[in-house]
Amino acid sequence: MRSIIFLAILCLGAVLTGPLFDGSARAQENVAFRSYLESIRPKARAMGIRDATLDSVFPTLTPNPRVIELDQNQPGGGAYSPIPNFEPYRQRHVDAARISRGRVAYQANRARLARIEAETGVPEEIMVAIYGHETNYGSYTGDFDLIRSLATLAYEGRRRSLFEPELLATLKMLDSGVPRSRLVGSWAGATGYPQFLPSVYLRLGKDGDGDGRVDIWNSEADALASIANYFVNAGWRRGQPWGVAVSLPGGLDRASLAARTSPARCPRVFNRHSRWLSMAEWRRLGVTSIAGNWPPDTVMATLLEPDGPGKTAYLLTSNYRAILDYNCSNFYALSVGLLADAVRQ
Repeated sequence: MRSIIFLAILCLGAVLTGPLFDGSARAQENVAFRSYLESIRPKARAMGIRDATLDSVFPTLTPNPRVIELDQNQPGGGAYSPIPNFEPYRQRHVDAARISRGRVAYQANRARLARIEAETGVPEEIMVAIYGHETNYGSYTGDFDLIRSLATLAYEGRRRSLFEPELLATLKMLDSGVPRSRLVGSWAGATGYPQFLPSVYLRLGKDGDGDGRVDIWNSEADALASIANYFVNAGWRRGQPWGVAVSLPGGLDRASLAARTSPARCPRVFNRHSRWLSMAEWRRLGVTSIAGNWPPDTVMATLLEPDGPGKTAYLLTSNYRAILDYNCSNFYALSVGLLADAVRQ
C-alpha cells in the first residue's frame, strides 16, 4: 500500500513539476535568444541600421521550433552519390498547367519583357520561367515571418555564417522602409515573386515600373526586372541559349570526356558534367540536336545525361551556369530551361 501511495505521489509530482520545468527551459532559451540578438546589434549599427528599428523588433521575436525542424530535415546527398532520374521531376515541374500559365504570364507582360531583354540580354522566357518555377507565377510566396525565421536559424548556430548576414539584411530592409508585413516568405528566408534572399534583394533588386520602389512582392515589373538583373550579375551572355537537347552516338567514349578538374562549389552538381568542348567539336563526335537547333560552332558546352545513357542528353552553355547560380541543382536549371522553351513556343 505504501509503495502505491509513494508511486502516486511521484506521478503527481511529475505532473506538477513537468510543465514548470518545460516553462523554465523555454524561459532560459528565450534569455539566450535575446542575448544573441543583442550580440548582433553592433553589426547592425555598422550597416547603418538604427537602434530604434532594432528596439521595435527585437522584443517581438521568439525562436520558431518549426523552422529548426525544417532546416534539420533537409535532404542530403554525397558529392558522388548516384543521381536519380530527371524525368519524374521534369513531369512535375514542366507540366501542362505550368506551361499554360507561363504562356499567359508571358503574353500579359510582353511589353515590359521585351524592354528588359533589350536592356539586359536576358531572354523574356527565362525571366518568366524563373517566376513560374519559384512561385508558380506569384500564386504562393511563403508565409513565414522572415525576421523571426532568420533570427531563429542564426541563433541556432548550425549555419550561422549563412543566416546571420541574411537576418541583418532583412533588418536593413525594415530600416529602409519595407513594411514588416511584407517581410514574409519561405522558412529559409526567400521572399517575393523571385524568392530572393534579403541580401540579394538589397544588392540586385530593381525598379521595373519606374515608381521609385523595388516591390518584388506585388509588382511583376519589379520582379521580372530584378530576375534579369540577377542573371546579368551572374554573367548571362546575350544571344546564347542555355542549352540544347541532343542525341549521342552509340560509340561515344564518355571516359575521354570526363572533367579534369574538381569543382570547388556544388560538386554534386558539377561532377555530372563533362569537360568543355566547342559545339563544332561535339558535332564532330557525332552529337546531334533533337530539335534541329544548333548554337554557333564557337560556343562552348558541357554534356549532361540526367537520365543515363540512351536517354535525352543536353549540351549546356555558360548561361546554364547562370541558372545554376540562382539554384545550384541540375534538375532545377534543366526544368527552368525547358519551361522557358515551352513558354516561348
